[in-house]
Amino acid sequence: MSTYGRAVEESAFVRTYTLTRGRTKPRHLLGLETVLEAGPGRPGPAQAEECEEILALCRERRRSVVELAGRLSRPVTAVKVLVSDLLDADALVVPLTQSYADTGGGSGPSTQLLAALSAGLKRKWPDAVAYPQAG
Repeated sequence: MSTYGRAVEESAFVRTYTLTRGRTKPRHLLGLETVLEAGPGRPGPAQAEECEEILALCRERRRSVVELAGRLSRPVTAVKVLVSDLLDADALVVPLTQSYADTGGGSGPSTQLLAALSAGLKRKWPDAVAYPQAG
């Protein structure tokens, strides 16, 4: 690797380190697929400028953690730390979609959600071995 390439890599690392103030773990459990939307709160004055970018993207429409990382060209771990800060400030929220909210008495996922999941899995892996239906 050239001296220039090494300097660019080190600069990116230092920028990420300062972006998260040295933190490497978010306070909230966030998956790559966790969907976020803008909430009623506001980020603190000491928040990184990327926090404003995250909020602007989430005001447009709901975004996943991995999509935010891609849009910002930042490591997923760093974005998770920033998202966690924004969740603490209620500037972002994790919306509860109707499919998850309507669980038919609180005993588990709805039959509509399970049917949609099954259909999606069959589309993704049409040649997979099917388990026999109960019943």
